[in-house]
Amino acid sequence: MSANKSPRRRAREFALQGIYQWQLSQNGISAIESQMAGVSGFDKCDRELFVALLRGTITNATDLLMAFAPYIDRQLNELSPIEKGILLLSTFELVHRPDTPYRVIINEAIELAKGFGGTDGHKFVNGVLDKLAARVRADEVEANARQRREAKGQ
Repeated sequence: MSANKSPRRRAREFALQGIYQWQLSQNGISAIESQMAGVSGFDKCDRELFVALLRGTITNATDLLMAFAPYIDRQLNELSPIEKGILLLSTFELVHRPDTPYRVIINEAIELAKGFGGTDGHKFVNGVLDKLAARVRADEVEANARQRREAKGQ
């Protein structure tokens, strides 16, 4: 991880790594937290955000899958663990962390996909999250669109 990343970005990266580990090993949350805390650079992340994202995502995984599944163009079992992890994490933030603007959540997801995922994974993640945000954050998405229209009209 590069030195110029914010503590919040680092927290999302570590949470994604923890979610990835959980998907592959089914280790418990506390074991994953302990293991991640020993990884180089963890001391520079927003630990409170990391814990909230990891615990919230894993605890709510079934509901989160059901929330984004209508917006994917393939079966859930065809998603790579990275794509699935990013979508789980970002869906958790969209649904349960209204204090974080939806555009920030989507941008962070795109950056995670570029850093950890396949070649065009970020495009897939962006498309799914745009559709999901329009449903779960409809008022915020519409307000953002209205602001962009007004800015173009000036």
